[in-house]
Amino acid sequence: MATALDRLQEGIFHKSRSMQPPWGPVLRALRFPVAIARDWAAGEISVRAMSLAYTTLLSLVPLLVFALAVLKGIGARIDLHFILKEFFRPLGAAESQLTDSVLQFVSNMRGDVLGSIGLIFLSYTGISTIQKIEASVNFVWRVDRPRSWARRFIEYLGIMIVGPILLAVALGLLSSALHSSLALWLASNAHLGWLMHGIGRLLPYALITVVFTFMYAYIPNTRVEFRPALIGGITAGIIWAVVGQVFTAFILYSSQMMAVYTGFAIVLTTLVWVYLSWLILLIGADFAFYVQFPQYLPHGRESIHLSGSVREQLALSVMYLIARDHAQGGTHWNAKRLIAELDLPGVSLAPVVASLEKAGLIVSTESESFRPGRDPKDIRIASILEAVRAPESGHLVPAGRAAAPAARVMREVDAALVDSLGDRSLQELIGTH
Repeated sequence: MATALDRLQEGIFHKSRSMQPPWGPVLRALRFPVAIARDWAAGEISVRAMSLAYTTLLSLVPLLVFALAVLKGIGARIDLHFILKEFFRPLGAAESQLTDSVLQFVSNMRGDVLGSIGLIFLSYTGISTIQKIEASVNFVWRVDRPRSWARRFIEYLGIMIVGPILLAVALGLLSSALHSSLALWLASNAHLGWLMHGIGRLLPYALITVVFTFMYAYIPNTRVEFRPALIGGITAGIIWAVVGQVFTAFILYSSQMMAVYTGFAIVLTTLVWVYLSWLILLIGADFAFYVQFPQYLPHGRESIHLSGSVREQLALSVMYLIARDHAQGGTHWNAKRLIAELDLPGVSLAPVVASLEKAGLIVSTESESFRPGRDPKDIRIASILEAVRAPESGHLVPAGRAAAPAARVMREVDAALVDSLGDRSLQELIGTH
């Protein structure tokens, strides 16, 4: 079974790249859903979605109260009933009860009752919730370092303040558009009434797509291009719509389950739907990541270890590309261009580039591009190989004790390598092109 699975992955992720139509494009498109299914089956994404679902149940009301407080402070209003109703719509008959219950909780948590301590609690709840969302999205995007505490406080608080305002403005503009004279005329027209009905049905899904796109572009602590964020947002919005319809049908036809769980059924179904919503968001983030970094498709989250010879070849390739274009006055190479050109995941390239920078063979400019650290005539090829042979920063290397014959052979190998390369420089490597 493992052999058949390996053969299937080999065909989808590797052989498909050189296949001609009609199967080539089909298999290349299948790489994305297969990679996402593989990541989901690993379990970590599901665990994080469950954690976010639990956090949401605790923080939903405080976040809504904070949003209303912000809007009240600037004299704006927002239709929470519409937003909650659309979010809980897949729960079927429980939609109205849940919407009314949440709104009742929100109205009970008045600012004059909460006081300053309550406001601090609301702020902490909102910031901690966004922090957990960032940690989950960063995991999907392979980002190891979160925002600094100062950035978290400023940017998270900015989201909590600006987010409700933007949502209020968007809903206000949409409401004005739907109640304009043109919209009213279309709705009253017997032949064009279906158009307004369709717009009304698609409006909630368009809003959730915009929200997903914004989250994919803003939340990861890395630079996310607009195109992958938009593709991920549209994909997640479509999945959310489809899953919502399926979930609603499941609720309607699960009368036996409702009878068994009675009053607890509404809690259970709400928790499941919130979990599915977060799972869809993380799946969309995973898709956006693979759109921006397709080099990770064959590997997923697996640890990638390069052999010594591959590291040396990669270092020579990086130095050749950077020095060649710098000498010709062309566009400087950055990490993204190198990843695309060498067709390797960034996690494999980063330690090699770091070793070259540490050795002073390349330097990073203010525009995050690379140039040679000194004249290519003064960079020996042997120095490039020595740079990537050195231990990676932060890695402990045990000294050990080699057998005398083994140590002697390795010294002979190193001496032979130095003798064969001699004083050959990077400039000679560029000139052989």
